[in-house]
Amino acid sequence: MSARIHPSALIDPQARLGRNVEVGAFVIVGPDVTVGDCCVLAPRVTLERNVRLAEAVRVGQGTVLGGDPQDLKYRGEETWVEIGPETIIREYSTVNRGTAASGVTRVGAHCFLMSYVHLAHDCQVGDHVIIANGTQLAGHVTIQDRAILSGLFAVHQFVTLRPLAFVGGCSRVNQDIPPFVKAVGNPVELYGLNTIGLQRAGFSADTVSALKRLYRLFFNSELNLSQATDRARTELPPLPEVERFLDFVASSQRGVPA
Repeated sequence: MSARIHPSALIDPQARLGRNVEVGAFVIVGPDVTVGDCCVLAPRVTLERNVRLAEAVRVGQGTVLGGDPQDLKYRGEETWVEIGPETIIREYSTVNRGTAASGVTRVGAHCFLMSYVHLAHDCQVGDHVIIANGTQLAGHVTIQDRAILSGLFAVHQFVTLRPLAFVGGCSRVNQDIPPFVKAVGNPVELYGLNTIGLQRAGFSADTVSALKRLYRLFFNSELNLSQATDRARTELPPLPEVERFLDFVASSQRGVPA
């Protein structure tokens, strides 16, 4: 089936539309935009330029993808926005192109960005990430797989949220969030392991138990990070999830909330 394009839509000659694409009323598709098969662009969506949508992406009304980065150092370099397959972006969200630092702002597969979400330049979002209404990400933020961000909060530039982290609403996130934990507050604080998220993701009871012990070593004891790391390596099984957590602690650039 060919694309279904509303007669009021404006499609740049340099844009490429896949099969079974739906383009709503007053949509603007700019130059060097690729829209994959089976994508849906709701009315008044704008894909400004240099946007790549994979297959079956759904973009809500009034959303703007591919706008210039809001960075005073930007000098018109060719940069991009890339959205992975089967991701949903709801109404009035904005995703800006990258800068020369990374060249691309990227959202992975099977993500859900709710209404009024903003992703600034050079953000990197993994797969199966949920970002709720009104959440604002500054530049160079990294959100890794299966993280969940509740609504109405801000993430400081260069912060990383690791896999299966859960952050509660109305928080101010200015430090890195470890994998598998819950956090909330202004400033953000940790509130235990994301047990429900781990269970839903299919983690075994033994893995969840080991991660609970790991959390207690780092955040419910008098040990410093170095001491907690040494204890974890000697007392806990060598699970990939444990190693992932320890690698995060060793590599965090903005520090970890208590």
